[in-house]
Amino acid sequence: MTDSRIPTARLGAGGPEVGVQGLGCMGMSFAYGPTDADASRATLERALELGVTLYDTADAYGAGENERFLSPFFKAHRDEVVVATKFALSIPPDDPTRRIIRNDAPYIREAVEASLRRLDLDVIDLYYMHRRDVNVPIEETVGVMADLVREGKVKQLGLSEVTGDELRAAQTVHPIAAVQSEWSLFSRDIEAGVVPAARELGVTLVPYSPLGRGFLTGSFTDAEQDLTDGDFRRQQPRFTGGNAAANAALLAPVRALAEAHGATLGQIALAWVQQRARIHDLPVVPIPGTRKPTRVEENTGATRIVLTETELSALEPIAEKVAGDRYADMTFTSAGRE
Repeated sequence: MTDSRIPTARLGAGGPEVGVQGLGCMGMSFAYGPTDADASRATLERALELGVTLYDTADAYGAGENERFLSPFFKAHRDEVVVATKFALSIPPDDPTRRIIRNDAPYIREAVEASLRRLDLDVIDLYYMHRRDVNVPIEETVGVMADLVREGKVKQLGLSEVTGDELRAAQTVHPIAAVQSEWSLFSRDIEAGVVPAARELGVTLVPYSPLGRGFLTGSFTDAEQDLTDGDFRRQQPRFTGGNAAANAALLAPVRALAEAHGATLGQIALAWVQQRARIHDLPVVPIPGTRKPTRVEENTGATRIVLTETELSALEPIAEKVAGDRYADMTFTSAGRE
């Protein structure tokens, strides 16, 4: 594996240049079972060496523990990294299946101060609304976020799991640098509304779960059988029972292309996401998550794989055949509002 640094892309119309692939840090302390802190720290350092500069966390990940864990790394490399975190979503420790969403002004102000304390930073580079509370006008929410920019607490604004119309409404209040949504070979619904709106407005797409939460790498085939009790993928319909078996069969063309390129399944899946930038004519910065230095080397290697039109065509039918929803409860996503 070569050590060449990955290319860059701009984060929004007036934002910073970041590595064309970021790093999702959630799994380093939340959601995916047992963790190894030393391996995660080594992964952060290796990612930076390879040109990964956008690091993604949220206050919901381990009730703030993820932000605390990342703080020493961010402080040690403050001038080299772009720190992204989020507000609006909380997960009760006693009920990990429940989601509480708030977008009101008092909550946002409380949340940003808490994140700044946990991160031990003076300013957050990219601050996302993690989920939309439909009872609060998005213009109102973004208005409060814009105040945070004017107050010097936040540099750039982002939204997660919004519709194209919601993105346009938000943009009338303050420039939005990035929209984070699930986008992968298994999840392509954002291409109907969000992607065209982002292209029109100069907003960068930040795909989360570009590896289908690991399923597209072939690292597991049935969450209930292969993953530990604390892994939240056991709650996701796509990865259990008959859905898991049906979806595992969809990996055949991915596996064939991996063999043809001398690559891994994950690299083909990531290369497909990276090439959405050219196909849809907008910046795309996926944030695959990992806790191992070797995996971040593998993932960034995908930026050097170019799939031909014929190869892309072979992957085209996959998404429409996927069995099961992304979450057991889809009401806290944008799917029902698009």
